[in-house]
Amino acid sequence: MSNLRITSNITKWQIFRLSIPIFFSNLAIPLVGLVDTGLMGHMENENYLIAVSISSTFLTMILWSFGFLRMGTVGLISQALGKSDYRELVNIIFRNLLIALLISLLIIVFKPFLLNVVNQIFSTTGQTKIFVNEYISIRLFSAPAELVIYVLVGFYLGIQRTFISSLLIITFSILNIILSIYFVMILNLDVKGVALGTVLSSYLTIIVFSFFTYQFIIKKFKVIPRINQKKIINFKKLIKLLNINFNIFIRTILLTFSFFWITYLSSTLGEQYIAINSILIQLIIISSFFLDAYAFSTEGIIGYSIGKRSIKMFSTAVKNSITLSFITGLLISIFYVFFSREIVNILTDLDYLIYLTFKYLIWIIIIPPVAAFCYQLDGIFIGATQTKEMRNSMIFSVTLYLALSLFLTQKLDNHGIWFSLLIFMILRASTLHFYFSNILRKFK
Repeated sequence: MSNLRITSNITKWQIFRLSIPIFFSNLAIPLVGLVDTGLMGHMENENYLIAVSISSTFLTMILWSFGFLRMGTVGLISQALGKSDYRELVNIIFRNLLIALLISLLIIVFKPFLLNVVNQIFSTTGQTKIFVNEYISIRLFSAPAELVIYVLVGFYLGIQRTFISSLLIITFSILNIILSIYFVMILNLDVKGVALGTVLSSYLTIIVFSFFTYQFIIKKFKVIPRINQKKIINFKKLIKLLNINFNIFIRTILLTFSFFWITYLSSTLGEQYIAINSILIQLIIISSFFLDAYAFSTEGIIGYSIGKRSIKMFSTAVKNSITLSFITGLLISIFYVFFSREIVNILTDLDYLIYLTFKYLIWIIIIPPVAAFCYQLDGIFIGATQTKEMRNSMIFSVTLYLALSLFLTQKLDNHGIWFSLLIFMILRASTLHFYFSNILRKFK
């Protein structure tokens, strides 16, 4: 398709240009977390911040575990696009939407179980526990809308419409910020307010963009999106989809658990370390979403190159995207050298939290350029739908990371938590690089 402007010689500028809208949408995502953290960090005590940190991290682990709804969609959509199979492109969307709705209903049904799990894991004070339960009880109802958003974003990334995918995320994030501020600062709903802001903003977003997507598909692909039960519930294709999704599910749940593990390890050092590390994690999330912009834009190019069976397009995209990601990681580190303290001061005005957080800022500076490699390799493997390798890489990396983190935290306290996270990033990149030759077999 000419409007995709994808050529065999993918330049750094082309990848950067595709990534520009994703930069802004990815910046909008952590801004929601920053606003929520800032709103709770300025309450009368730290219980609000600790509760939102625990509950939002826990729910992020749950929802991001189903990130295959985005990642699996990107790879399959881009490969179908490379083959010019537009009817199958629509069927892929419907298959993943069906899975998204079924999963979200299960999440809501199992709310009592999830509340019990989070209360068993964290030994918090009575007031903090009340806030955690309030947040989760409300926020869980955003699951259907948030998982549908994953599928829609995956579709637009797969067809290289990064502006639209970014507009979707930005819309969701801005609505979330506005509603959360309104509910907390105007209606004084504290923890309930930030949860309710996410729920309402997610449903408003999918109402608008579901209608837009329907019209977009008709206009661009000359295909009317209709539910064809026989085509959607195709046994062979469902098995392939479930296999891809299951591998990504295992990989993603292990990845999200790894960040949830940081919160758990923090709780073993004391509640104040949950608050400290929740602030630092927001800075890591900011850097990761910038770096992921290249991964997201590359996913579609990789899938498209495989659909076209163009090894030249594939190789050039890999080389240029990894270079751009690493340079961006260095720039983020330089930015944090000068401005990380100012960001911390914005997030909280509790003096003892600010003082303690400053002691660990060195890790926020070191991690981004190191993490750039594993983020970009993730995008390459997603576009190639080499999900078995992603699963195996994550199993090995997480297993070693958990063992090292327990040892290092015991020896180095909070510095050990962040040192182990740095090692985890290196392990992810190294193991994916080991499997890289498997992708090349698709071109033989």
